[in-house]
Amino acid sequence: MSEPWDPAAPGVLMLPSGRLVRGRSLRAPRPPGALPDLGVYLARHPGPPTDWESRWIRCPDFRLPRDPAELRTALVEAWERSATERVEVACGGGTGRTGTALACLAVLDGIPPDEAVAFVRARYRRRAVETRGQRQFVRGFG
Repeated sequence: MSEPWDPAAPGVLMLPSGRLVRGRSLRAPRPPGALPDLGVYLARHPGPPTDWESRWIRCPDFRLPRDPAELRTALVEAWERSATERVEVACGGGTGRTGTALACLAVLDGIPPDEAVAFVRARYRRRAVETRGQRQFVRGFG
């Protein structure tokens, strides 16, 4: 079992179950401290190898994943593992695609789909989940 993320650290979202997931930007330097045990990354193309397990999901900026089932599989794994491991979710800017994935994790954690975007915006980033399509994706994730 990994030491959990610091719940007060920037980008760390606490889900209702108490699970902690870190959201971040891939363009910003990696935050100091412990490495994740699992990363779910939404990007146009896979990034460089990481020193931890990672799942690269093809998803262009401001868009939805090319394979929604692949994202669902990765997020279910991330949600399950976040109970005992450090999990992070990231995209280029850390707002739209990352916020969408975090909102889907909130749905998996029991937040109603029509409340998940507001939950993430209140606790992660005010502008998370940037497009109408991303908001619809979260509502349909339940």
